[in-house]
Amino acid sequence: MESSSSSQALQARVRSALAFVFRRPQRLLSLRSGCWLLAALPVALLLYALALVPFTPSITDIRKAKSELPAQLMSADGKLLAEYRWANREWVPLDKISPNVVNALIATEDHRFYDHFGLDWRRTASSVLLTLRGDTQGGSTITQQLARNLFPEEIGRSRTLTRKLKEAITAVKIEASYSKDEILETYLNTVPFLYNAFGIEMAARTYFDKSAGKLNVVESATLIGMLKGTAYYNPVTQPERAQARRNTVLAQMVKRGKLTAKELDALEKRPLKINFERQTEVMGPAPHFAQQLRKQLIGWADANGYNLYADGLVIRSTIDSRLQNYANQAVARQGRALQDVADKAWARKDGWGPGNELVQALVRESAEYRAAQDKGTPPDEALHTLLADDTFMQKLRLEKTRVQAGFLAQDPVNGHVLAWVGSRDFGIDPFDHVAAARRQPGSTFKPFVYGAAFAQGASPTDTLMDSAVEIPLGGGRVWRPTDGRAPSDEPMTLADGLAYSKNTITAQVMQQVGPARVAEVARALGVRQSPLEEVPSLALGTSPVTLKEMITAYCSIVNLGRYVEPVLITSIEDKNGKVLETFAKSTPEQVFDARASQTLRNTMRGGVDRGTATAIRSRYGIQADVAGKTGTTQDNTDGWFILMNARVVAGAWAGFNDGRITLRSDYWGQGARSALPMVGEFMQQGLRAKVINGNERFVDEFDVPPPADTSLGSMREWIRGLFGGGDAPSPQQPSQPTPPPGTLPPVTTDEAPYVPPQPMAPPAPVVITPLAPLTPLTPAMPAQERVGG
Repeated sequence: MESSSSSQALQARVRSALAFVFRRPQRLLSLRSGCWLLAALPVALLLYALALVPFTPSITDIRKAKSELPAQLMSADGKLLAEYRWANREWVPLDKISPNVVNALIATEDHRFYDHFGLDWRRTASSVLLTLRGDTQGGSTITQQLARNLFPEEIGRSRTLTRKLKEAITAVKIEASYSKDEILETYLNTVPFLYNAFGIEMAARTYFDKSAGKLNVVESATLIGMLKGTAYYNPVTQPERAQARRNTVLAQMVKRGKLTAKELDALEKRPLKINFERQTEVMGPAPHFAQQLRKQLIGWADANGYNLYADGLVIRSTIDSRLQNYANQAVARQGRALQDVADKAWARKDGWGPGNELVQALVRESAEYRAAQDKGTPPDEALHTLLADDTFMQKLRLEKTRVQAGFLAQDPVNGHVLAWVGSRDFGIDPFDHVAAARRQPGSTFKPFVYGAAFAQGASPTDTLMDSAVEIPLGGGRVWRPTDGRAPSDEPMTLADGLAYSKNTITAQVMQQVGPARVAEVARALGVRQSPLEEVPSLALGTSPVTLKEMITAYCSIVNLGRYVEPVLITSIEDKNGKVLETFAKSTPEQVFDARASQTLRNTMRGGVDRGTATAIRSRYGIQADVAGKTGTTQDNTDGWFILMNARVVAGAWAGFNDGRITLRSDYWGQGARSALPMVGEFMQQGLRAKVINGNERFVDEFDVPPPADTSLGSMREWIRGLFGGGDAPSPQQPSQPTPPPGTLPPVTTDEAPYVPPQPMAPPAPVVITPLAPLTPLTPAMPAQERVGG
C-alpha cells in the first residue's frame, strides 16, 4: 500500500510538471494522454531547444568572453586614465591558483567534470526526480554555472524551462570553445564572492589577505562553500553557517578521494580564521570623468556591435594627465586644510552637541533612528538614546561634516575638458560635484548681470551709489541686499562693483536689466540644464547650478559670446589601433553680443588685479593674463572661484553634501579662501611646468573706448533719475582705494548673504521709471534652449 501511494504521488507530480511544461489544462492529462505526452516530451524538448539556439550567445561571443580585453580610457597625452571592466577582479591563470581550490570545486560542484561535455545527464535526471519529490536540487555543471556567470543578461536566473535550456545550449557551446582547464580557469576568475570581489584572486585577498595560489585546504573549502549561497554562507557575517558548509565541502573531498578521513577529523575542528579586508577597485586619476563617459560609451558600443568590457577598445579623451594630476593634488591639499577647519569648528560643544537643533534633525534622519522607531521605540526616547551614544554621534559627525569639493578645467577655444575632479575621494564619495551637484553659485553668477547691462549700452566706468537698496517684490514684500556691513554712500563704478563683488551695486544693475534678461544671458552662455528662477535675488546667485554649466558659460565669455559644447572624447580605436570613429570638433555658436562679452571679460580682470581674488597674483604669483570671480553663498555654505585664461578656464566649488552644514567660519567659508586655493595651485603648477602657456593673452576683436556721456542711453538716464538728475561723478575718480598688494580689500566679505524678503516699512522705496524694451540676444537663441533644459 505504501509503495502504491508513493507511486501515485510521483505520477501526480509528473502530470503536474508536464502540465507546466506544455501549459495544458489539467483535465487533458488523463493517464492515457499523460503517457502520450511523456513519450512525446523528448521530441518536443528537442524542437524547442533548437528554436532557442539563435537566442543564445554565439561561439564568437564566447570566445570574446574567454579572451576579454577591457576598454582603455586614455588621456590626450597618452596616459591610461581608466579601464572599463565587468567587475572588480584580477585574472590569474589556473596554474597560479592553489590545487586545493580546484579539488574542492570539482568534488563539491561537479565531480564528473572531466567526463561530460557540459551536461551531466545523470545528475540532471537525479535533480529532476528529487525536485518532483519536493526536495529542490540543482543539477548544473560547472560549465552551466559558467554560462550564467558569463552571460547573465542573455540567460538569466529565473526558474523556467527556457532558462535551463538556454543555459544547457550555451554550456555545450562553451565546451566546444574551451578546454576543460580553460573552463575551470574562466569559472574561477568570474564567480562572484560578495563585497565587490569577483574571481578567486579577489576573494582570497578579501577574506584571507593572501593570493589565490597560497590558499590552504581549509581556506579553499571555505570559499568554495560560499558558492551555494554567498550571502547565506558569508564567513564574515554568518561564521557558524560558513564553518558548517566548509566542513561539508571537506567531507565531499574525502568522498572523492582528495582527502583522507583522518585529515578530515583534524580539519573540521579548525576555526575559520577570516582576515577580512574589503578590496577597493583601482579607479585611476579621473574616476568621475570615466564614470561620466561610461553610459555614453556603452551606447556607442551597442550601436556599433562592440562590447565595451571585452573588445579592447581604446578611447582617446581630452583630459591632460598632467593637468589632471595638478587638479587632484590641489583638491586633496585644500580639502585637508578645510577639513581641519571643519573638524575643529564642529568638535566644539557649541557646534556638534546634543542641544544643537540641526544635530537633532540629522539624528532623526539617520538609519539608526529609523531602525529604533521600527522596533517600536518612542521618538523622544530614540532621539535621547542616540544623542547620548558617543560612538554613534562621532560617526554621524564625521559623515556629515566631511568637506567636499569639485573642480573642472576646460579649454574655452575648442571645448576640450582638461581636468575633472568630482569629489575629494571617489571611493568614499562617488557623487559627482561637477556635473551632478546643483548648488547656489553666489557671486560667480554676477557677471551675467553685468554682461546684460553692457549689452544694453552700459559702460564699466558708469557709476552708482553704494547705498542701501530696497527692491519691491510685490505683495508688501521688499528685498534689501547687503554686503555684510553698512554701505559707504560713495559713488562706485560698475567695474569696481564687480571686482569687489558689491551686492548693493549688483542689485541696482539687476533692477535696470531685469531678472528675465539676466536668466536669458546665463542660459545663452552655458547654464542650459539647471532651471533659473527669474527673481531679483538671481543677481546674487540664488538659483542652483552645476559647476560644469558655470565653467562652460565662462568659456563663452572668453570666446566673446561664442558657445562651445564641452568635448570629452576625440576618437575611439579598436585593439589593433584602427580608428573606428572620430568625433567632430565642437562648432562655436554665437549666442551673445561679442562687444558686450569683450567688455565683460576685460572688466573681470579687476577681480584678480584689485578685487576679491588678488591672492591669485599675491599668493600664487600668477602674472599671466587672467580674469576671474569669487562666489560665496548664505552662511558661507558654498565657496566658488572661476579663473579665465585665453586657453584654460578653471573653477572649483567647496562645501558639504548637506547644504545645512557649513564651515562655521566667516574667514574660511568665503570662496576666496575655500575654492580659490584649488584653482590657484592648479594654475600655478600648470604655468610652472609650461603645460599652460603663460604668454597667452585674451584677444580683443573690438576697440572699445570709454563711451561719452551722450551715448549711455537708458542706463545713463536711469542713473540720473535714480539720484535726482545731477551728473554722475566722474568715472576717472576711483570709487575706493586700491588695496595693498597681497591683501584682500577690507570692504569685501564677498557676496554677503541674501536676506530673505521682509515686510516693507515706510517710507516707500524709490519708484523706478519703466524701462525701454530690452535689446534681444544677438543672434537670438533657439526657442527650445531658452527654457534652460
